Amino acid sequence: MQKKETILPRISSRRTFVKQTGLAAAAGMLAPSLFAQQPGSFRKTNAYLIENRLEAGTSILRGYIGGRLDQCFQQDILTKNFDHLVAPFRNRAETNLWQSEFWGKCMMAAVLAYQYQPDPQLKIKIDAAVAGLIATQTVDGYIGNYSAQARLKQWDIWGMKYCLLGLLEYFDLTNDKKSLDAAEKLTGYLMGEINRQGGKIVDKGNYRGMAASSVLLPVVRLSVATGNKQYLDFAEEIVKQWETPDGPQLIAKSATDVSKRFPRPKQWYSPEQGQKAYEMMSCYEGLLALYRLTGKDVYKQAVLNVFENIQDTEINIAGSGASAEMWFGGRERQTTPVYHYQETCVTVTWMQLCMALLKLTGDAKYAHAIETTYYNALMAALKSDGSTWAKYTPLNGERLPGSGQCGMDLNCCSANGPRGLFAVPGLVAMSSRDGITVNFFMEGTTAVRSPRGKRVKLVQTTDYPVSGKIAIRLEMNAPENMVLQVRIPGWSRQTLLLVNGTAYADVVPGAYAALERKWKTGDTISLELDMCGRVKVMGDQHRYFALLYGPLVLCRDTRFSGTNPGTVITPLNLNEPYPGFKKAAATADHCWVQLEAPFETENYKEQRDPPVTATFCDYASAGNGATASTFQTWMPLIFNAAKPG
Repeated sequence: MQKKETILPRISSRRTFVKQTGLAAAAGMLAPSLFAQQPGSFRKTNAYLIENRLEAGTSILRGYIGGRLDQCFQQDILTKNFDHLVAPFRNRAETNLWQSEFWGKCMMAAVLAYQYQPDPQLKIKIDAAVAGLIATQTVDGYIGNYSAQARLKQWDIWGMKYCLLGLLEYFDLTNDKKSLDAAEKLTGYLMGEINRQGGKIVDKGNYRGMAASSVLLPVVRLSVATGNKQYLDFAEEIVKQWETPDGPQLIAKSATDVSKRFPRPKQWYSPEQGQKAYEMMSCYEGLLALYRLTGKDVYKQAVLNVFENIQDTEINIAGSGASAEMWFGGRERQTTPVYHYQETCVTVTWMQLCMALLKLTGDAKYAHAIETTYYNALMAALKSDGSTWAKYTPLNGERLPGSGQCGMDLNCCSANGPRGLFAVPGLVAMSSRDGITVNFFMEGTTAVRSPRGKRVKLVQTTDYPVSGKIAIRLEMNAPENMVLQVRIPGWSRQTLLLVNGTAYADVVPGAYAALERKWKTGDTISLELDMCGRVKVMGDQHRYFALLYGPLVLCRDTRFSGTNPGTVITPLNLNEPYPGFKKAAATADHCWVQLEAPFETENYKEQRDPPVTATFCDYASAGNGATASTFQTWMPLIFNAAKPG
């Protein structure tokens, strides 16, 4: 489908920010009995108390990333059978499975894909999918797949959460009142049913109440969309219950290692399990939204704490983690084979948490984290033809497809993967009160708004990360004084930044370069990043190394000719930068970036042989060709007893 070049950011009046000094005071704690809807609740126009620093732009991407988006759009998004996803809501016979999450995840992905590429065919599918779901709503407001006797058990509230998120995304897209009314009726049913079943949400469902209470995020969004204070009260009560002995204690334990918060349960997948990665991060995403609504700093600090802890103890070299869906102290264990590693749902939810923090704070470290995850763990999960997603992605081994779940033809990860893929185009360049922020370097065009509300178009020309050369040209209706920030990756030690051909001296790795001037049409920014190879070594007695190139993790792959991947190779030195990286003479099928570099080998001779050339590709392409292959990210360092240490 041909995309139009005239693009403007989507502006929603619900996302304009008005300081409301009385809002935080109104956010008191509730008794459980107040979960039920009360007569005479007031309605008013509401807004977040705390502004986001950065607001999304609208991008049309080309190059490799644009191609992957187009593949997924055609082979995955447009092929989704929403009638198949609605069927469980008509039957309402479930007692323990999670079919009800699939509709919401696929709807959120479809809306993001439509915002990226407004295809009429997709809009027809989205409209029909929403109408189909709303048609299943019962008189009492319930939308779900559970039998009357099993309501609120297992994954029922979790499924309601995703229905609410899908309905709210559709409302934001279309301003369709029927979808908002359906969301309100469903939330009213949920609050009333919780009240009828004892007033507690943290004893419903799985994982110390995290699955059920992650409904916090859509409840906050519903409060903003309607101005109904009851939803704010419901949100506050959920958080209050987190801190009870039966709850996940997400605030009190926010600085505790996420893998060590509770004793290991007898059964791994059980209500007592407190280390469930996906559900935990979903709760913190809701807590950050509640912070923006109330201004309560304790909520924000808890999310900042958990980000740092997950980054420090769990996230691996490819930007994701978790074993069998739980946090396990995985950062230090990533060199060994890990069972059911890097669930794609964990990958996407980590990105969602980082995105929310980036928008709120404007801190470059969250953009760094997103870039690592997007180019490596997420892209690796997307099949080479764009048709489906892996459920798990090992660092060494092979890419294997996931299987259907709950008697359906998709699983949680194949539904979730496109949400991460299509979220990033809106973050390439973003608007702020002071100007524009460029987070990511992708071939294409991004439209944003200037501080004075004027249209600005940024045109990027680049093959990044094949090379580090990026050119950005501005198109504006009128000149304007503002700050244009450009993110400098932390790994780029020597960066050349030019504005209209003049070098900019104040370039700090890992931060934004703030370019303040009167910008006009035709102004250019040129960036040359330091793409030298880097070596990362892990382990004590058993040592391993991995190679990086820009934001990419590199791998050996059995598809490549030349040095056998079974041959033990040793880096010429373990210091950065690693010498000798160059483009491979020939490129294998479905390979984004393919490089060669010299290494030593164990030759069993008294003299050393000359270095051999080994071939590597980016992690996303490894094992992801048209034919099956195996790959290595972490490679053993040969042990030499003759050398000290």
